[in-house]
Amino acid sequence: MRTLMLLVAAGAAAATATPATTQDADFRWRGRLDQGRTIEIRGVLGDLHVERATGNEVEVVAVKRARRSDPDDVTIEVVPHDDGVTICAVYPSRRRDRPNDCRPGGGRSSTHDNDVNVRWTVRVPAGVRLDGHTVNGDVDARDLASDVTVSTVNGSVEVSTSGTAEGSTVNGSVRASMGRADWTGTMRFTTVNGGITVEIPGDLDAEVEAATVNGGIETDFPITVRGRFTSKRMNGTIGRGGRTIELETVNGSIRLRKAR
Repeated sequence: MRTLMLLVAAGAAAATATPATTQDADFRWRGRLDQGRTIEIRGVLGDLHVERATGNEVEVVAVKRARRSDPDDVTIEVVPHDDGVTICAVYPSRRRDRPNDCRPGGGRSSTHDNDVNVRWTVRVPAGVRLDGHTVNGDVDARDLASDVTVSTVNGSVEVSTSGTAEGSTVNGSVRASMGRADWTGTMRFTTVNGGITVEIPGDLDAEVEAATVNGGIETDFPITVRGRFTSKRMNGTIGRGGRTIELETVNGSIRLRKAR
């Protein structure tokens, strides 16, 4: 397998991708981002594991494995931009299709029966935002000290941070613990097949919208309910309201816990 070597610079962020030993990684990137900037990871097949960095640099490691496809056909692309850095696994495109690409906040990435699995390990310093996504794989982002938004489609989501958190999947559970409750706008936690458990500081002021089809709703917070309350749907206000938290599943229970 080839080892990538890149040099990129993005506004306040200068970063390098340095070669890793072929025994433990196919891609390794290190770079310094200012607090408030974002490291965005966009995968397709493979788990995403995130932990807090011990220093002030972001580190991204990707390991590629496959049974029948060529791992070298999947490239890891680094895109610096004003808000931070986006790193993607880009799979080969079919001639008649629009090419796969890596773009902040999106991009196109279809595997076309390519079975290369890219497992990500990301280390994030305090204050640097994480925006992490995969499609088929678990997301595990724990003990962070920044705001976090993560998602997958087929896999579970586990997040803990001293900042704010937001997470979603389709087939899997969502568990999140956040240390701040001062976000603006709407914070969403969603799945279809799985439960949702969210732990939030006790000084929460928010509008709550929670709904399930096959499951129940539990909360540690006193809630002033708007309209009709059932075991499957709840709309209400915690504290003084203001910001919104949405929790929605089809097959699973919802638990809103007060941090202790």
